[in-house]
Amino acid sequence: MINYEDIQKEITSEISDTLGQINNDDVIKLLRKIEKAEKVFFVGVGRVKLSLEAIAKRLAHLGIKTYVVGQITEPAITEKDLLIVGSGSGESAFPLIIAKKAKQYKAEVAHIGANPDCSMKQYSDHFVRIPVSTKLQLPNEIPSAQPMTSLFEQSLLLLGDTIALMMVKEQNIDMHKLWEYHANLE
Repeated sequence: MINYEDIQKEITSEISDTLGQINNDDVIKLLRKIEKAEKVFFVGVGRVKLSLEAIAKRLAHLGIKTYVVGQITEPAITEKDLLIVGSGSGESAFPLIIAKKAKQYKAEVAHIGANPDCSMKQYSDHFVRIPVSTKLQLPNEIPSAQPMTSLFEQSLLLLGDTIALMMVKEQNIDMHKLWEYHANLE
């Protein structure tokens, strides 16, 4: 009989294996790009976009100016800014169009995905690989028992939370003071 404990252990094991295979140097480089950027933009579609929205919110709590592409208050992107693209396959049409446009304005583009040899490669200045199964089912991907690309979306969110905690620890941020930046119209 199937039960919750078995399934949650399977999922958390997949996530742990995946996060353990993300390259430390690539994450540090992305962290530095985030810290250097005047503004950080995020683009993705579907559940990936939801994970990116959560990352943008957490980084905003740390004082980073973040925007999700398409939000009504989105400002212009410039050469001082960073666009973070979330796309497992690196082939999703909308993120590709936005990355191309960001490069026209000389912004830096970082791609977080699973597929290093993808169309997004031509627009990316930096790539962080989350080595999970994509919709393309390529070799060298970590298989998942979960539906579709859940493992990518979960790992993306936890990568964002990891980067945020790295910033907190590195900058010795007082966690209690972070509540000053939390939404208060709730």
